[in-house]
Parts: sequence; C-alpha cells; structure tokens
Amino acid sequence: MSSTLSSSRAPGDVREGAAVLRRRTRVLALPEARWAAAALLLFLLALPLDLLGAPAWTWAPLYAAVYVTGGWEPGWEGLKALRDKTLDVDLLMVVAALGAAAIGQFLDGALLIVIFATSGALEAVATARTADSVRGLLDLAPTTATRLRTDGTEETVPTERLGVGDTLVIRPGERVGADGRVLSGSTEIDQATITGEPLPVPKRPGDEVFAGTLNGTGAVRVRVERDPSDSVIARIVKMVEEASETKAPTQLFIEKIEQRYSIGMVTATLALFLIPLALGADVRDTLLRAMTFMIVASPCAVVLATMPPLLSAIANAGRHGVLVKSAVVMERLGRIDTVALDKTGTLTEGVPQVTDVRPLTGSGTDLLTLAAAAEHPSEHPLARAVVEAARARGLALPPATDFTSTPGVGVTATVRGATIRVGAPSRLPADGPAAAAVRDLEAAAVRDLAAAAVRDLEVRAVRDLEAAGRTAVVVTREGECLGVLGIADRVRPDAPATIAALTTLTGTGPLLLTGDNEPAAHRLAAEVGIAGDDVHAGLLPEDKVEAVRRLAARGHQVLVVGDGVNDAPALAAAHTGVAMGRAGSDLALETADAVVVRDELTTVPQVVALSRRARRLVTQNLVIAGTFIAALSLWDLFGTLPLPLGVAGHEGSTVIVGLNGLRLLRERAWRGGTVTEAASGPGGTGQGAMSGPAQKRSV
Repeated sequence: MSSTLSSSRAPGDVREGAAVLRRRTRVLALPEARWAAAALLLFLLALPLDLLGAPAWTWAPLYAAVYVTGGWEPGWEGLKALRDKTLDVDLLMVVAALGAAAIGQFLDGALLIVIFATSGALEAVATARTADSVRGLLDLAPTTATRLRTDGTEETVPTERLGVGDTLVIRPGERVGADGRVLSGSTEIDQATITGEPLPVPKRPGDEVFAGTLNGTGAVRVRVERDPSDSVIARIVKMVEEASETKAPTQLFIEKIEQRYSIGMVTATLALFLIPLALGADVRDTLLRAMTFMIVASPCAVVLATMPPLLSAIANAGRHGVLVKSAVVMERLGRIDTVALDKTGTLTEGVPQVTDVRPLTGSGTDLLTLAAAAEHPSEHPLARAVVEAARARGLALPPATDFTSTPGVGVTATVRGATIRVGAPSRLPADGPAAAAVRDLEAAAVRDLAAAAVRDLEVRAVRDLEAAGRTAVVVTREGECLGVLGIADRVRPDAPATIAALTTLTGTGPLLLTGDNEPAAHRLAAEVGIAGDDVHAGLLPEDKVEAVRRLAARGHQVLVVGDGVNDAPALAAAHTGVAMGRAGSDLALETADAVVVRDELTTVPQVVALSRRARRLVTQNLVIAGTFIAALSLWDLFGTLPLPLGVAGHEGSTVIVGLNGLRLLRERAWRGGTVTEAASGPGGTGQGAMSGPAQKRSV
C-alpha cells in the first residue's frame, strides 16, 4: 500500500525523516563488515603480487592477514558450534583454507575466506537495516499530543502518558497521537499507512482514527480508546519483529547437508592420516596424501556450484530493475506456488488522477480550467489530481480569490468573477443554491427526467462514475452545475499481463489482499483478471499476516507483493516478500526480500522464472562438482593422486561450474519468457503446467 507520507510531508515529518536517517546503521559500524572489508582489501593487494611472480615475502604476509581478519569470526563460530557437539560449514571452510595453505595453495584458501567473510557481512547488514526500519516506523506516531483537561484547558503531554478515556485535540496538519474515536468536529485523515486507502477518509463523530495517521484541514476532538503501546502502528512493529524472528530460514543446498558433509570429510581426512601412520607409513607422505584429500574433497566447487548461478541471476535481475537481497532469496523465489498482491501502489499507481471529464454545459476544457483554478490553492490529493490534469493539457489557470476549504465538503473560490464550488455530490454545503440544486435534481430525476435534462445528466454522470469505481467531483458556477469529474487511482498498464503470467507460472490465480473497501477491490480485480473468490478486502495489517500464515499452514510457498507500512508484516511473514520501490515505505523496502526498483510489475513473474532457471543450473553444477569430488577422492583413497593433478582437477571443476553459472548473466536468461518456465512448476518438475483453469485455494 502506498503511503502519501513519502510524497507530501508536513514540516514535522521532515524532522522525523531526518531523525530516522540519523539512526540508520552505517555499514562500517558493523564489525562483520569491517573485518570483511579488511580481508577483501588485503586479498586484492596480495593477488596481483602473487600472480605476477613477486617474491613470497611481499604477498605471503598479506595472505596471512586475510586468514586472520576474515577467518577468525567464522572460525570462532565454528568452534562454539563444536562445543555444542555440532560441526558446521564455517569451521570446515576455515580448516579447508588452512589445509590449502599448509600445502602451498595460499590463493585458494584466501579466496575461500574472503567469500565467507563477505557473505557474513552482507547478512549482518541486512539484519541491521531491517532493525533500523522497524525502529524508524515508531517515528510515524508523534511523541507528544494535546490533551484536554477536565476544566477545558489544554496541555501537551508525551503520547506514552496517554490513557484510555483521555480526550485529544487534533488540529489541521497534525498526526493523531493515539487510536481512538472522534467525539466532535469533522475532517479528512490520510490513513494510507494503516489501511492503504489512496485518498483521505472523511471522519465525523463516531468514526475511528489511528495513531500516526495525518489529519487534514479540519480540527477534531478524539477520545483515546486504546493504550499507545497497543495501537495499530505499535502492533505493526511487533508483527514485523515476530515474523522476522519466526520465519523459517530457507538455506542453500550446501547448508542443508553441511553437518553430514563436514563430519564425513573431517573423519575421512583424519582416518587417511592416522591409520597409515599407525601402520608405520612415512609421516610426510601420509600428511601429503591427507592434505591432498582435504583439497580435492573440500566443498569449494560445491560452494561455487551454488553461488555463481544465483549471483548471476541477482546481477541480471538488478540490471532489469529488481534488487534481490541475497542468494537465499533468489533460490526461494523459484519455489513459490501462491502469490498475494496488495492493491494501492502495487496493482495501481497509488496516485489519484482525473480519468473522466464530463461537461454538462460548455466544453470539457472550460470545466477543467475552472475546477483547477478553484482547487489550485488546496493541498488535498483530489485537488492536486485536478490541477495536474489541467497542466497536462496545457491549460492556463485564471487566478482565484476568496478561497475557502471545508473538510469533507469541498472548496469554494471566486474565478473570473463567479463563485466556483468543487466537491463531492453528497458533501456540498447543507444550504445555498448548490445544495438546493442537488435536492432538486434528485427529485426531478424521480419525477420527470424529461423536464430536467441537465440535472438528469448530472445524476447519471455521478452514478455512472461511482459505479465504475471513480470518485465523482461536481463543479458548479453560481449554483449551476457545469459538469462532473471522475477521479481514480489508475491501474498499472502492465497489471493484467502480470496477473496472467503469475497464474501461468504458479498454476493458481493470484490473491488480492487489500485494506481498501470491497467494491473498489472487486472492480480492480475484474479489471486485472483476479477471480472474485480470490479478493480479500478491508484487511488490517494483522489480517493480511493471518491470511499469509493460513496459506503457509496448508503447505503453500507464498509470495507477497506490496509497498506500504501496512504490508510490511505480511512481507515478513511470507515465504518471499517483494516491495514496489518508488512509492514503497522504508519499512516495506527493508522488510522485503526483493525490491522492484522501477515499479515495473511485469518484472515480478520474470524474476520468479529467472530464479527457477538458476535453481536448475545449481542442480547441474552440484552434479558436476560431486562427480569431480567423488572421482578425485576415490583416486586419492585407493591410488596415488599426484598433488598437482589433484589441484588441477579441483580447480578445473571449480572453473567449469563457475562458467556454467555465469550463463545467467546473458540477456537471454531474462528475456526467455515466463510462459515456458511454467512447465517446470514451482519446483522445476513440471507441476506448474496447466491444462485447465487456474486452481483455487481459500484463505
């Protein structure tokens, strides 16, 4: 869901944004990042000296420093795991690197250390940034509020001191300090951060309001009905944290088998050294054989079998505007079998636009010119839409005077010497010619349509626009209706094609999860091709999370696509979360596993298809690497494998799998089309092909 906070900040919001920015964790503030950077720098200094044949004293100390700076932390973690009677791949990598150094392969060992240190640093950065964004979300809610005392005077208090039953005064442009209900006054409140509704919502006595939402031009009194620690915005923070902690980690293949492989390799290496030694074999020859075995059996090729295809896919996706945050995420994308999409800012552009200009007298140009002139001083999203429509058509706007704005009603101004009113039909002033015109036209429409042709056209125009999901805006001059404007949040042009591609890829139609109202949600679903049974509207953030968890409990691998604060918990709870980048909130961008930077919705099915190609290449590479490791290890165990030949075979397998993985850097890998990928299904085994209608699943 798109939040207008990113596009129309009040002065206080700028300060809040600055506070969030100051609290953002710097990369080099993390020890993992500092150690990894040091290891990489030292490696880059040593590498050219080594390759150019410089004396060993120039590059050997640099390699040794790489081992220390990049290897001590994974080595320490591996030792702690060993203390807990487990053997993980971190320790195995360090041992393999040390083994490579012991037989003179300093470059191989240092490269392995750098790869692991960099991977750990990236994970630490991602974790820290997510924590930053969660903390920053709390800045959406104000730190102070104006509370009304029992004697009628006002006091400014910290929001954490508010209690249920307190009465707050919310003035124009202020943020609501706590969840509550309007006691008096009327206004319009931008609550896109909570519900995702693209337009401000009118609020009158009895209506509910949420902490952190932005008040419009009206002043209201609000009775606090929920403790600040239990507000909707606070619950969003809690849900994101819980979902991030409890989300089952999906590991790469090598990590899933690391325990058994590590134990097997260490056991075999020790046995290959100790058993011949106990039988009287020469120490040097036995050590050389054991070290050769450790080199040829080390999982370097397996690591490279997994990483190059995934990293190449990440690079290819990045060139086409999709930022995938890690290799694990790229692997997970290929497993999804169910897609849930947000509405506002995801399937739609998230910005209201004039879609219809229906003049009843005169021309459409005159209608739009007068409406835009009257709306020009207003900051309301509908007003901006009208003004932008006029500018897009190159219309010159005459000056407006005597401008007034009534919350929830509309605006009035004097343009070209006449009083121009712009507002929704049901929200015009309760008295005056405009109100009389509305009452008369409705009566005339029932009594005698032929006798009130213009008014009948107005009624029909309003009803047609509202039936089509538009917001109808009536423009009057001196009480006479000039015409009606239709305003709507425009559907992204590529939305229908994206829905069709995702349906083909997964074998099931995508779900629509939105906080917007039922009629608007169903109208959009029909327009983009989502089945009515798959539409779930009026959802709060916790409702979206619950829907995702129900799908996951049934065994589905769920991909959630969204863009707002209220989507963040669902993005965190999903198997994989993708955020729309341009209008996305900071929290959604940090919580999501991938970001569509240029808001091109069609890239979502394309990156899923690319992930499936990457997973197939990973399988191919693992077979190649496993074959080389098995052949060379058996040769060393049952024959005499010369060390140079063992190193050549080991490095050769590494080069082969590396080059195979780099195939995904080609443009063809991205443009290969998503329809053909559907035949491979979510797991790459043909389960996704469809011979009939898309499957249905309930939420």
